[in-house]
Amino acid sequence: MFERVLSFLRDLPAGGGARSSGDDPRIAASALLYHVMSADGVRQDVEWERFKAVLAESYSISGDELDALAAAGERADNEAIDLYAFTSVLKRHLDADARKAFIGLMWEIVYADGELHELEDNTVWRVAELIGVDRRDRVEARRKAAAQAPGATGTSSDE
Repeated sequence: MFERVLSFLRDLPAGGGARSSGDDPRIAASALLYHVMSADGVRQDVEWERFKAVLAESYSISGDELDALAAAGERADNEAIDLYAFTSVLKRHLDADARKAFIGLMWEIVYADGELHELEDNTVWRVAELIGVDRRDRVEARRKAAAQAPGATGTSSDE
């Protein structure tokens, strides 16, 4: 399933042309991933590196193109007043399995520093609700990401 979402994300059109940045699914995904990384108020290097790695893997990009997408996501998140602008774009462009896999990517970034903070937990919960990923799938994705982060700390509100 993870490969399906990566394949789908790679096939999404890049920004530019007639599409505004507010409707670009790549920027929406980048903004949400940036938002969850920054939710606890501390952006650690390991989180930033995982964020960029997820973008690089998802879109098969590197170098300046990767830096531009990361910066566009950061800028979009900093300018946003809510998450709906991004989640509505992803909900339109991703099927149910890809939306579940996207929540898995969010959890990977949450656990990149080995700690689950309540604000990160709440952010993933809100995004999952807005894109139509149910509690069971969200919890399953969290448990999988936590299992891949040995020594991870923090308790989810779903426990």
